[in-house]
Amino acid sequence: MREQRPVTALPGVGAALAAKLAHLGVERLQDLLFVLPARYEDRTCVVALGALQPGQRAAVEGEVQLAEVGYRRRRQLLCRIADGSGFLTLRFFHFPQSQVQTLARGTRLRCFGEVRRGPLGLEMVHPEYRRIGTEGSGESLEQTLTPVYPATEGLPQGRLRGLIVRALRELEEQGVQDWVPQEVLAALGLPSLQRALAYVHHPPREARLDELAAARHPAQRRLAFEELLAHQLSLRLLRRSVQSNTAWALGDPAHLAERLLAALPFALTGAQRRAFGEIDADLRRERPMARLVQGDVGCGKTVVAAAAAARALGSGLQAVLMAPTELLAEQHFRNLSEWFRPLAVPVALLTGSQAGRSRRSQQAALAAGTIGLAVGTHALFQHGVDFPRLALVIVDEQHRFGVQQRLRMQEKGREGGRFPHQLIMTATPIPRTLAMTAHADLDVSVIDELPPGRTPVRTVVLPEQRREEIVARIGEACRAGRQVYWVCPLIEESEELRRQAAEETASTLAGALPGVQIGLVHGRMPAAKKHEAMLAFKEGRLQLLVATTVIEVGVDVPNATLMIIENAEHMGLAQLHQLRGRVGRGALESSCVLLYRPPLSEVARERLTAIRQTSDGFEIARRDLELRGPGELLGTRQTGLAQLRVANLLRDADLLPHVQQAAERMLSAYPDNIAPLTARWIGASGQYGRIG
Repeated sequence: MREQRPVTALPGVGAALAAKLAHLGVERLQDLLFVLPARYEDRTCVVALGALQPGQRAAVEGEVQLAEVGYRRRRQLLCRIADGSGFLTLRFFHFPQSQVQTLARGTRLRCFGEVRRGPLGLEMVHPEYRRIGTEGSGESLEQTLTPVYPATEGLPQGRLRGLIVRALRELEEQGVQDWVPQEVLAALGLPSLQRALAYVHHPPREARLDELAAARHPAQRRLAFEELLAHQLSLRLLRRSVQSNTAWALGDPAHLAERLLAALPFALTGAQRRAFGEIDADLRRERPMARLVQGDVGCGKTVVAAAAAARALGSGLQAVLMAPTELLAEQHFRNLSEWFRPLAVPVALLTGSQAGRSRRSQQAALAAGTIGLAVGTHALFQHGVDFPRLALVIVDEQHRFGVQQRLRMQEKGREGGRFPHQLIMTATPIPRTLAMTAHADLDVSVIDELPPGRTPVRTVVLPEQRREEIVARIGEACRAGRQVYWVCPLIEESEELRRQAAEETASTLAGALPGVQIGLVHGRMPAAKKHEAMLAFKEGRLQLLVATTVIEVGVDVPNATLMIIENAEHMGLAQLHQLRGRVGRGALESSCVLLYRPPLSEVARERLTAIRQTSDGFEIARRDLELRGPGELLGTRQTGLAQLRVANLLRDADLLPHVQQAAERMLSAYPDNIAPLTARWIGASGQYGRIG
């Protein structure tokens, strides 16, 4: 097909330009059409210089009055143009000497750029410009809105626009193959792909910029629908592929799951029992389970996972629990060891920082099958770690891993043609429709009930100027026998700078709170030291724990009733909610104080207001979606959903039910259309089932 020809088939596209286009994912003519505008500019009319406003992006015309090279702090070219209604300064910091001659007095220019206030009045810095004829010569303006494409180094906007125009012309006669059935499009009143692409690349001058910016035009909706459909189909095919495999049917003749639950010092909530019932039914089948358990912080997902692991062990097979951080892996290891101890079931821990001898002995026991349950980090699926009878893979905090890593763990457990069951846990609840889209390869169970005795956490937002009051309150809490977390700022990306900030904070608090036992945890500490500090805090030997956000997940200290989070305005809602979940884990009234540094941006203000108003994880997730989009919430960098080019899972939520219906229709009636459709939008990343 013409659209599948390499981009080098276009005149003037050689190897060097093709390499630059590859950075945008462009290899074929079709790919050029799907490099979609990030925004648009209106160059269809000229604005009088006297009518310009700061912040406006506009096309202007004027005659050069003077052009000179100045040296105000740095070398720069200043050019002044006028049109009778006013004047404007054009400022250039990077320019060849020949440009000074080009801008000779009397030359007429048409320019486009952003207007701002400068020392000499209104100005444009590095505007696009070209010479035009004399005033009234009628040189034509743009007839459509001008697209602005994602930038890539060494590929100017003008060159990219030209290539896309050429690709559109090349494919105009034959048209771009439309893989979405016409019956689906007709039901939604959406235009053809050819019409949609022509519109988004060159909207007519009467098009509304606000509608385009909000991506609500039918042409944009058509492309968003197709993109969401491609992702949905890709995940559905993954699900179909997984379910075509054979798994161990876990009958649990030793009744280990039943015995584990009976030995626990607490009873499961109704929601936990319901979730385990769904998991239990899956595990009894000879088809690999692929189930997501989502529930709020502290709802008790881990004990449900432990019961699932017990069913595997009771069937004479193995299970692993994979966590994203060593701290969380260690917490899970301690909990599981405690729960399985009455049943005389050993648990192994495998992390990257383990000493060689300890690591080798654990690996040998797992490979021999003498240990049935392992907890660990990415180290679990590294070379040399073997599981002869792996029946269940449990992944905690799914958004930290992604589909590919999960599938690699599944492949490691493949034995004798059987694949392990998969149980994925997340403490980031997401709306049901979104879950059905982002996790279309998974069944979903929800634990929507907290264990009894939990007291809602009171959340307070205060400026950092009130730090002394907070320190005094910490002293009161510690004297009353309570424990406190202090979470250090997360402004710097450098782990070393975070360590320094945490150490300085701990030192300052030690000076202000004599007699209070203070501990410190940060990402640069050896695992043993972190474990020692966390254990001392858990056992009450430390009253105040200063930490970076490594304590976001995995810490359970019911006596901790106060948390202070510094620079809370720099954190996302989901992360703030996770941190806050470290307190309020017992029957005592708990508080979370969010310290911020004014002034607050509008987004930060909305975020802090939201976290103060609700402790409902689903509501927090909904607002986080509104403020930040789905990429961060779902952690979908590795599934492809973070790279959505047109669609937005929140904005286009009304399309999702139609996307699911269309996916069903295509799977049953148009199977041959699926591969080219997913390749168009996702490319190689659509092959989720291919293990690298």
